[in-house]
Amino acid sequence: MWKDTEYFKNKGELHRCAVFCLLQCGTEIYDTDMVMVDRTLTDICFEDTIVFKEAGPGFQLRVELYSSSAVEDFSPGTLGPRRVGYLGGSLGCSSGKKIRAALESAAVCGSVLNSGFAGHGNVSPPLSPNMSRLGPKYNLLAHTTLTIEHIKDGFKTHDLSIAATEESAFWLPLYGNMCCRFMAQPLCMIQPVMRGKLKLKLEEDLNCWENVFCVLRGHSLLCYQSEEDLESEDEPLLVIPVKKDTLVCLSETDPGQCQSIFISTEHDGEDVTYTLITHSPADTRRWTEALWRHVFNMSQWKQCCDHLMKIETPRSRKAITVRQGSLYHEIVTPSSPGDGCAVPDLSAEIRTLLYSYYKER
Repeated sequence: MWKDTEYFKNKGELHRCAVFCLLQCGTEIYDTDMVMVDRTLTDICFEDTIVFKEAGPGFQLRVELYSSSAVEDFSPGTLGPRRVGYLGGSLGCSSGKKIRAALESAAVCGSVLNSGFAGHGNVSPPLSPNMSRLGPKYNLLAHTTLTIEHIKDGFKTHDLSIAATEESAFWLPLYGNMCCRFMAQPLCMIQPVMRGKLKLKLEEDLNCWENVFCVLRGHSLLCYQSEEDLESEDEPLLVIPVKKDTLVCLSETDPGQCQSIFISTEHDGEDVTYTLITHSPADTRRWTEALWRHVFNMSQWKQCCDHLMKIETPRSRKAITVRQGSLYHEIVTPSSPGDGCAVPDLSAEIRTLLYSYYKER
């Protein structure tokens, strides 16, 4: 929420900060790429796709936004961010960008080694006086906690708790909201839970049974005529719906014998009960426990099991390609043969002006 004099009229001291997000779920911690923010931006965008692979249905995902003012020096007697930005921006050449990248990298490393993240409760090991002064200090700017209730298909807006005031050097005038696509893929929806041979009762006749090979996955118990049909990706003989409200129970016979497994569920708007028998009492126990656990897991994951949500593949963090050569050389130096286009000849006055400009820098 920049002031109109800052954003529209471009007045006042340039307020510039380096910001990034830290995301923690259980013991998994990830960070986003760093973004430089000033009054020319109205949105802070992190284009990272972050996947937590150890989350349970009772997870709490804490999202923290950290900020550091870009007007403070990295360390006493060295180039500060203002000077570094001057090198990378005004110089406009590959050497300036490399210097800036190296100093920023050193600053980030120094910050982590120095005191972790302010307000996060970490205890840093003792460091030498010189090491303790390296790098800028990143402070907690805002945070929020997301749970399973916040998971919805598509982009949603979530409230942020602001942890800084306008008097803080690292402060940014946030709206107080963050927008993200927050998805979940329970393993019970994407991985087979149980598979094996069963006997399926197809008709009302007690003696009419079909030997089938079954796979429990997602919303279905898939019944194939044979395991070969499954491997060849043929259509299943029968698909038994298994949902959050499905009932699974055993027949009231001797537990030492192969008991019948009843699966009561809704199919096409009607309540249907399917009957299956295993080939041994041990298989009966395994299948029953697997079905009960599967139904329970889906009920715990709630709306996340209504349909399979698509999670994009996280992009790899590739090094930023630095353009070779300075702006001066790109303009003044004639193009090499085969480039396809020639740089127009410049007047001596422009050449002299560019040369003087870079020489003074």
